[in-house]
Order: sequence, then C-alpha cells, then structure tokens
Amino acid sequence: MTAIITASELAQELAGGAPPVLLDVRWQLSVAKAAGAPAFDGRAAYAAGHIPGAVFVDLDRELAAAPGAHGRHPLPDLAEFGAAMRRAGVSAGRPVVVYDGGQGWAAARAWWLLSWTGHPDVRVLDGGLPSWRGALSTEEAVPAEGDFAPVPGAAGLLDADGAAALARTGVLLDARAGERYRGEVEPIDRVGGHIPGAVSAPTTENVGPDGRFLPAAELRDRFKALGVSEDTEVGVYCGSGVSGAHEVLALAVAGIPAALYVGSWSEWSSDPSRPVATGADPQ
Repeated sequence: MTAIITASELAQELAGGAPPVLLDVRWQLSVAKAAGAPAFDGRAAYAAGHIPGAVFVDLDRELAAAPGAHGRHPLPDLAEFGAAMRRAGVSAGRPVVVYDGGQGWAAARAWWLLSWTGHPDVRVLDGGLPSWRGALSTEEAVPAEGDFAPVPGAAGLLDADGAAALARTGVLLDARAGERYRGEVEPIDRVGGHIPGAVSAPTTENVGPDGRFLPAAELRDRFKALGVSEDTEVGVYCGSGVSGAHEVLALAVAGIPAALYVGSWSEWSSDPSRPVATGADPQ
C-alpha cells in the first residue's frame, strides 16, 4: 500500500461511496516565532479555505506534547492523541488522507504518528493543498466520532541512546539543512552540529520544485548513495521530529522502512554531556 496519494486520486476517492477521513494539518516551522514574532496560524488558514470535508488538526497541540526535556515536539500523550483523532473522525477501518500547506512536513508527522500507533491505511496528499485543483470550503467539518485507539508499535521509534547506537551500526540520516548539520548556523537550538556518525540527508532533496516526492526509483538511488542498502537498519532525525517524519515518508515511498528519533536535535543538543560533531564529516 502506497504512503502517498495524488490530488486526482483523492478527488476520485472523495467522490466515491466510501471517502477517506481527511485531515488538514497546516503548520510552519517559524524561526520568527523563536524570536518572539507571531507564529503561523494553521487554524486561520483552514478557516480561510480547505478541501471540503477536511478536519483541522493542530500539530503543536494534538500531534506533540509541550516542549521540554525531550525536545520541541515530543511524542503526545497517546490517550490525548487518540481522543483528538477520534474527534477528527478517525476510525481503524476507514482510510485517512492527510495534507498540509505543501511542504509536507506536518502531514508526514500525522502520517507517522497514525501509522506508528497502528492505523493500517494512512496516506499523505503529495504536494499538499497547492496540488488540489477542486473547490475549497470555509465550512468547518464536524465529523461523527471515530473509534481509533492508538497502540504504539514495537519498532519505528528511536530515543537518544538508540539514535547514537544506530549511527554506529546502521545509517542515521540527518534531515535538516546541510548548514545546520555542519554547525555553520543554528537558529533555534542550543548548539549547532550533528550526532556523531550521522549522515547529512536534507529532506528538501527528496522532492522536486513542485514539492512532490521524486519517483521511488530516484529516491532509492539517493538513499543508496547515502549508504542505505537492503539489509541496512535506518533511522532519521531532524530538529524536532517533524521534517524527519517527512524523510521517513520519503524512505517509505522508496520501499525502505526507517525509525524516527522524535526528540531529534532539540533533545540531543539540550544535554551538554552528549557529543556533538561539526563539519561535513559524519564523525
């Protein structure tokens, strides 16, 4: 089963007799917010126009716990996450499609959480809302209560120690921009650099100019060049577990399973005892 869906495929499914649950997860990482400027308002963007039937999901409040020792977007309380998904109409027996404003990071975070907690059929709208050619609605959707009960998977999740170990025994990909990986700039976290042994793999290089994923074969070639083979254990991290989810999604499109270090650099770098590498060399 594919992890992504095109806008034309989504339009067909929405017009059919068993449409998927549709979640709008518009969100933006705001460096300005870190400096005290107003943050992007996803709910206001939703109210101004969304795909008909979509329910708004707040990444910061429903797909993450409050910032703290485990990073800027730690795992949400699973009971609260389950309640939020049921309010949005999510049921285990009904497909879910998630979209955002086009970057794909927020939608991938929702995809990853739902998949990791056991939903069998979740897809991301490739290219997000900009790829949609149909009409938009300003009417807030109020779905019937769903029945989804999240059960965390036995695999697919890394903590700090697991990420450090995987950087030595498998391939740990750093999905952030290369300059943050190298430690040349760090606009948000305490210190720049990367987890020793991690390989720079900016998630922006997994998509084309239109924001849609590269073909699966091209993604497989890209990850092979980064050291990923058929028998490689793969993990991903980023700044706070959002863009890293997008890289896990890209790997899934390529047919490669991968785990996510949700705490990511925001958790790792907050502890001065953890080692930090800088420069282009993984070590």
